[in-house]
Amino acid sequence: MTSVPAETSANRKSRPQINLTVLRREQLSAHMVRIVAGGDGFTEYVHNDFVDRYVKIAFPQPGLDYPEPLDLWAVRETMPREQWPYTRTYTVRWVDKAARELAIDFVIHGDEGLAGPWAASAQPGDSLILTGPGGGYNPDPTADWHLVAGDEAALPACAAVIESLPADATGMAFLEVDTDADIQAIAAPLGLQLVWLKREGAPAGGGELLINAVRDAEWPEGRVDVFAHGERGYMKGLREVLFRERGLERSQVSLSGYWALGRVEDDFQAEKKLPIGKI
Repeated sequence: MTSVPAETSANRKSRPQINLTVLRREQLSAHMVRIVAGGDGFTEYVHNDFVDRYVKIAFPQPGLDYPEPLDLWAVRETMPREQWPYTRTYTVRWVDKAARELAIDFVIHGDEGLAGPWAASAQPGDSLILTGPGGGYNPDPTADWHLVAGDEAALPACAAVIESLPADATGMAFLEVDTDADIQAIAAPLGLQLVWLKREGAPAGGGELLINAVRDAEWPEGRVDVFAHGERGYMKGLREVLFRERGLERSQVSLSGYWALGRVEDDFQAEKKLPIGKI
């Protein structure tokens, strides 16, 4: 891990630290694992009403001595940024306040990345330190139909959006995965067409499969509400389709880059302030 941990404008009050314990690990598909966590620290989790709620998971750097118990905000105040724990952003797939549990889904690609390998080997009793949650999107209840588009990284958020729609909602969802083995069950309204786009071994984020699917689809009449999240280049391509070609208003679209091809999250987050990172 050679990148410098990302800066943050958050603080102890806006993103409180939550110390959870891994309760179980579930294999959702060939390349996605669900970690269900809870424990005494769940009391500190302050739920919000956004469908796309997310948290920042902290991964202490190996070989460094951190004060125990680990206080992320104290570390950021007293240690140089090069020594801060790394953070990775993940959607909260669901929350069960009665059971005092929450679920986070992780894409797994062997030893690639930081969070994926951790999730692949996580065991009950392991520590899960996070801050948040954040979020900012809920489906527009006045929309005539809904359009959801995303890749694996955005699949948990897309699924949460789809499952939050009312039973009579209509529309389309384009979800890109590698192969049939990556398809998972989503409780979609009967009127929402689920379309799984399969790369069949092609690199993630390297083509235009998702862009072309949205562009070439037969759009229903009426006002659409769009949730399109995923790889940054994909989102720039969809920006052209949604705003320039389809003439949508900004208020109709939630468009966000979750990752960028060839970048770890720390570099990706730093680039958000630069022209290359603007969506």
